[in-house]
Amino acid sequence: MQDTMTNQQVAHPMMKFQRQVQSLVNSKVVKSHDPLWKIALLFGNDWAYWRRELEEFDFTTQDPIEELLAVESWEE
Repeated sequence: MQDTMTNQQVAHPMMKFQRQVQSLVNSKVVKSHDPLWKIALLFGNDWAYWRRELEEFDFTTQDPIEELLAVESWEE
């Protein structure tokens, strides 16, 4: 019997973050043209982690949220 977990791909953590940010835009908490730093307070203690992740993908806190949302693949 084959383990069903081996057939499923694990989503990149940035995909989850991207969905959370998209939800914030959809609910009008932030606008897509706002800079990424505007979401820092919303992520509280987790922001330091997400900021490092964003920087690894060459994002800055000044980049607009829409650039984050435009990413289609989070390959490292």
